[in-house]
Amino acid sequence: MEIKKETLKKILNSNINFERLHSEHTELKLKIDNLNKIKFPTDHEEAEKKQHQKQKLILKDKMEYILSQAK
Repeated sequence: MEIKKETLKKILNSNINFERLHSEHTELKLKIDNLNKIKFPTDHEEAEKKQHQKQKLILKDKMEYILSQAK
């Protein structure tokens, strides 16, 4: 789903739940990016990355739902 910057900014400022979801999504993206930089990840790091990816997708779905309700 493509989001216009002004729409995102408006929802971030008006919907505290969306703001929280967006913040968590951004944090998970950074964690995943950092785990992707590891050349030889351990099994634990691989599992952690997969868990973060799943959680990030769940958050994305919740944010898209909120956006669809705002239109």
